[in-house]
Amino acid sequence: MSASSEQGGRIAQWHGTTIVTVRKGGEVVIAGDGQVTLGQSVIKATARKVRPLSRGDVIAGFAGATADAFTLLERLETKLDQYPGQLLRACVELAKDWRTDRYLRQLEAMMIVADKGSTLVLTGTGDVLEPEGGIMGIGSGGLYALAAARALADSDLDAEAIARRAMAVAADICVYTNSNVVVEKLKAA
Repeated sequence: MSASSEQGGRIAQWHGTTIVTVRKGGEVVIAGDGQVTLGQSVIKATARKVRPLSRGDVIAGFAGATADAFTLLERLETKLDQYPGQLLRACVELAKDWRTDRYLRQLEAMMIVADKGSTLVLTGTGDVLEPEGGIMGIGSGGLYALAAARALADSDLDAEAIARRAMAVAADICVYTNSNVVVEKLKAA
């Protein structure tokens, strides 16, 4: 999460999000931590940055400014209603709006979304990317979680166990990530 707030005459940055997704063994999982930091202070340890969408057929995790992320999640819900069962199409349409709409262009967030068949990363630059090997991390600790999840991908662990271990690694390394992990999962196609 990243936003600004006036603090002691200077602008302080809100930080704190790690989101990781793992697709393995007939499951797709998105996990996220709960930490939100303002400057050098943790202001919330239990934020929920992972949630189900579209009557539970889609799961999503977000990194970035909270209000911006919620705006994008609402827009994605609308696109999913418009294009039921077509996650890729809904995401492409959202990305088009995000790039061309003057208001939406100002939003600072990233999302990982998944349904039974696909996992996608959406960015404010208009990217709709399918992660390599079904594993991706975003946010301040995203690269740590990504590296850990990739290292564990060939183990006997299932998708949820890999995601939880990857989040634990990120929490041990990234000061903007904590161990209050929320997991959402779906059975994959």
